[in-house]
Amino acid sequence: MGLLILRRLFSWLAALFVMAGTNPIWGNVRTQEPSSVSAGGVVQTKLSEPLVPPNEASSTPPIWMTTLDPIKGETCEALVAKALANNGELAVWRLHLDRAQAQLRQAGARPNPSLSVSQSTGQLTGTVGDRSTTIGFSLPLELGGKRSRRLDVAERNLRVTEAEIADRERRLAAEVRLAVVEVLAAGRELSFGTNVQQLDRQTLQLVQARVNEGDLAPLEVNLLKVEAERLQARRLLAENKFQGALAHLKLLVGMAPEEPLTLRENLAVPLVPDPPPGLEPALADILERRADVRLARLTEEAAQAGIRLAAAQAVPDVTLQTTYNSSRSITDLPAPLAAIPDLSRTLSFGVSVTLPFFNRNQGNRAEAEIILKQARQHREQVEKLARYEIVTALARFRAAHNAFQTLNEGAVTRSMHNLHAMQAAYSLGAYRMTELIAEQRRWLDVQRELTEALAEQNRALIVFHQASGFVTLTK
Repeated sequence: MGLLILRRLFSWLAALFVMAGTNPIWGNVRTQEPSSVSAGGVVQTKLSEPLVPPNEASSTPPIWMTTLDPIKGETCEALVAKALANNGELAVWRLHLDRAQAQLRQAGARPNPSLSVSQSTGQLTGTVGDRSTTIGFSLPLELGGKRSRRLDVAERNLRVTEAEIADRERRLAAEVRLAVVEVLAAGRELSFGTNVQQLDRQTLQLVQARVNEGDLAPLEVNLLKVEAERLQARRLLAENKFQGALAHLKLLVGMAPEEPLTLRENLAVPLVPDPPPGLEPALADILERRADVRLARLTEEAAQAGIRLAAAQAVPDVTLQTTYNSSRSITDLPAPLAAIPDLSRTLSFGVSVTLPFFNRNQGNRAEAEIILKQARQHREQVEKLARYEIVTALARFRAAHNAFQTLNEGAVTRSMHNLHAMQAAYSLGAYRMTELIAEQRRWLDVQRELTEALAEQNRALIVFHQASGFVTLTK
């Protein structure tokens, strides 16, 4: 009984040392100081050794360590600028702008005049001296303002294309920022998982020494080995997730898969600015700024122009015609009289008009009315969706921010103290290995939840700025 009380006393004293920031047994492995807070308000973990497993210290550093460089790495906005300049899909869409400009040039073209020439001869019919030459010229005249209506439709289609490209730039910028968040989140999870692996390896050496001395049962070693192998498997999955997120980011930016990429950003510091305090007064400006709302409005205007064009096309065109005819014929007289040649030249004028008895372009006009109705309903839906996206993104950010603060100000610090206290107490024999492993898992779960809260907070901010219509941002 006295020995048990003494061991409990030692465990309690060791826990007090840990809570005070001093851990004489585990201080050479990892020391965490809750008072160290980053610029983003996240409790930082200070390590006396790098986050590299002992068996990898002499080999090439893992890719997640070489990708995250707070000094030489690229900023998120620099990657957005690269993506806008180099993204292959966006480059394809910009060719639509060239097509729209070519269509605008074609819409302004006037109808071509026509020239006809015909020659007739009587040599094949027995009247050798008869021949005739006819030259005709016709000039179509578009009535009803068809050319101006075509130009109006083409110009509006050009503006629609520009708005569509701007909307794709807005979406691409948000995709790049979200991809950066996923890379940073996967890297942060890898850092903590690797740190715990390193700790477990050193703990395993201590436990193995105590087992060899007969102080602990061999089961303690097996339990720790199982936990280390489980963490190794989870780390491999996390590395695969990191590789996938990094490859996706390179694809968006327009980089080759083998091209190196380093990030300067820190998940604890928001990648984009916080939302403005007042939202309702700026809602009208946001709707004017959003490229998809502008696209929907321009599409409706183009549909209205299409109705005017269909009405103009129902007006029949007029074709002016002029014909020059020169003919020569021979009039035979009785002998001994000679044949008398007959030469005539005529110049005629005329007008050709299509009579709209059957085709009054009624089908195209009805189709244009339906297209306008669709465009109007689509514009109304896009405006509603834009308002919904803005409000929900703001609510999402607030919820993620509250979750982050709850974890960062409470659970993170407490779980860290608990783990240190449990480590110190276990070294004195006060707890079993299963209890230490359970506490370690709780600490890892808290860290993962904090990483997810940080990532979700950044995602919500990015989605909010995307919903607000921004492409480039400055902190």
